[in-house]
Amino acid sequence: MAKTSRRRPMSDINVVPYIDVMLVLLVIFMVTAPLMTQGIRVVLPQADSKAITIEDPKQMLVISINDQGQYFMDMGGDDEAVVELALVAERVSKITLANPGLKVLVEGDATIAYGRVIDLMDRLQKVGVQDVGLITQPPSR
Repeated sequence: MAKTSRRRPMSDINVVPYIDVMLVLLVIFMVTAPLMTQGIRVVLPQADSKAITIEDPKQMLVISINDQGQYFMDMGGDDEAVVELALVAERVSKITLANPGLKVLVEGDATIAYGRVIDLMDRLQKVGVQDVGLITQPPSR
């Protein structure tokens, strides 16, 4: 007499394909994460100062000066394009009129002449920016 085997429902889940997918995604993220970091290469001067707290990073405009004396503006857009000093003041004027609560921060390389930062801050003051923050890094101990 032949046994009729009755199939039971399988209650196990095969997770091996999910592990393979997870490992592939992990490798993709590990490779692409360093490519996602952008910005201007600036060696910041060191200072022991209190950190600025900004609740909304979109309410922040960073003007960078690299070691060649080139100016860059970063407000969440294309911060790789070099901007002339005369255009910096003009653009900041328009941006601050549209966003009155905007914080303007200057990020100057430690090797550039102090006069370049002062010239930038003077031009910002002339277009109506009253409060300018300077970005530094904490001293290494």
